[in-house]
Amino acid sequence: MSKATYALDTREVLDIGGSRQHLRIRGTNPDNPVLLFLHGGPGVADRHWVLAHQSGLADVCTLVCWDQRGSGLSYDARRAKTEKLSIARMVDDASAVLDHLKTKFHKDKIYIAGHSWGSVLGTLLVQKRPESIAAYIGIGQVVHGSENERLSYEFVLNEAKRRGDARALKNLARIGAPVNGRYRSMKDMTVQRNLMTKYGGGEYKGKSSIWMSMILPLVKSPEYGLFALPRYARGAFYCLGQLWDEVVSLDFFTAVPELKVPVCLTIGRHDKNTPVELSLKWFESLKAPHKEWVWFEESAHSPYKEEPEKWGRTVRGILMQ
Repeated sequence: MSKATYALDTREVLDIGGSRQHLRIRGTNPDNPVLLFLHGGPGVADRHWVLAHQSGLADVCTLVCWDQRGSGLSYDARRAKTEKLSIARMVDDASAVLDHLKTKFHKDKIYIAGHSWGSVLGTLLVQKRPESIAAYIGIGQVVHGSENERLSYEFVLNEAKRRGDARALKNLARIGAPVNGRYRSMKDMTVQRNLMTKYGGGEYKGKSSIWMSMILPLVKSPEYGLFALPRYARGAFYCLGQLWDEVVSLDFFTAVPELKVPVCLTIGRHDKNTPVELSLKWFESLKAPHKEWVWFEESAHSPYKEEPEKWGRTVRGILMQ
């Protein structure tokens, strides 16, 4: 579908608590359901991936990508010097975006898709505002922060041993295993994430560095581009530094035993960023009016861009129910 066929293809800036936050909207009919994407990170805005891989959904829904407070185009260096982020504040922001979209498109309810860190926001938003949400779609679902990091580190360590990757084993010994989900520095965590990506636990078929899997698509995208890269990178490090302690303290087994909207988890079989054994265990115990689990056999952490056609078909089914 060419850009010229979109009746809606706009950018919008909202003032939420003094923070200018950027929305990207694409659709063919304003009467369609609205699907709000909550990006990962914290701080890794993803409109370039969503629009590149899922714009085909625009014939059945209005796609909305939101650069969250401090992320992507919403990063403000002056505010970042004094502003304190928290999960509660980010959920409040998401709630404000939800209300804006309900008013703008005359909807009683909005569909929510949350990826990775966005699944934290999505889950907590559903818990807070079930009356305003039609269904929740989780991707790379976060469930338990400290266990998530323990399992992800163990995957990398075992894979490095299996491959006889001496350099990786040396680096893993240097950084050590996370303690209660925390590495000694963000630099140490990046070492683990690079190896996890290299071994196919981040992007199953890509198995490339963070540069190739994350930075290069960002630079090449018209949504951000080369000149936005420094701002984007500062926002990612800012959000991660502000929010990570809270993220690794999360335990949805205890905090979220029930969601009062239909839930669909779209999970990559090979995901070692948010290990699937945790999300599956939570899903099995979760109370919800309707639950659906969809495996993506050729994906790791991001089925919406690793298997975009299947993910799109899955979402179409949810929207058409």
